[in-house]
This record gives sequence, structure tokens and C-alpha cells, in this order.
Amino acid sequence: MGTYETMAFHLETERLVLRPWAESDADWFRALLDERGTDTFTVERARAGIVKLLAETETTGFALLPIQRREEGDVIGYCGLIVGRASVEEPEIAYELFRHAHGQGYATEAARAVLDAAAATGRKRLWSTVGAWNAPSLRVLEKLDFARDRVSREEGAGEVVWLTRALR
Repeated sequence: MGTYETMAFHLETERLVLRPWAESDADWFRALLDERGTDTFTVERARAGIVKLLAETETTGFALLPIQRREEGDVIGYCGLIVGRASVEEPEIAYELFRHAHGQGYATEAARAVLDAAAATGRKRLWSTVGAWNAPSLRVLEKLDFARDRVSREEGAGEVVWLTRALR
């Protein structure tokens, strides 16, 4: 394993601020997870998820970060790096936004900031894994110059597209 710098945990773009998690994020995080429609989440379960994310950040030196719109001040989702199906050396970029924030370029804008932050850690490559059904997410990754590597089939997830992108 190489030695990497810690990822910046405060990122700013023209319209967005990506920042560290706070305990008060449990309410909106629960609502975002509920939008998936696959399970019912409680605030306690969302809070436990945040605690787990913070613990992983301590171990890996990178994070998922809440995305807040500058003007409106509301949180619209998260974006950042995770180990996921990849590794600490070559992590996955991940993002999820509330439905009302879809189609406005926020995921692409946030992910560009995360790509820059990932490159600044000294990493050379990132991965992303996306359900083959998720055309909007695949379009975001295409805009960010991710290239398809392969497709796998996973129980419960169906077809998963693996994409990769070199960093500087």
C-alpha cells in the first residue's frame, strides 16, 4: 500500500459546498436513504450510518461528504470516495442526490471537485460501480471521462458496470 495524503474534507465549487458530516445530518440522510424505496430508515439508523462513515474516514483518509447548495443552504445529497468494491489505493467515487436535485448538473459538479481532491492525495486511479439500469449516473461518469472496464452480475444488484478513470 502506498502512502497517500489525506483528502480535503471541505471542497467548494461555483454552486456547492462539500463539507464534513455533522450529527444534525441524520434527518436529511434518513430522508435520502428512504427515497431509494428499498428499506425504511430511522434517524437512529441514519446516525449509525454517519458514525460508520466517520470511522471509515479515520481508517482510509478519504470520505463521502454532504453536498450543500451555496445559495439555498440546503443539503442535496453526498459525494466522495469509498472503498466499496475497490480498495484504499484505488477507491470508488460515489454520489447520491435527492430526486429533486437530479438533472441540474450537481452530481457532475460535486464529483469533479472530488476527482481533484482524490488526485491531490497522490492516488493514480479511481473506480466506480453502477447498476446497469442507472443511465443518469452512467452519464455523469461519462462526462467525467470514466471508461467502462467490465460488467459483472451480483445477487441483489443485477448487472453492475465497473468504470475506471486515471488521475493526472
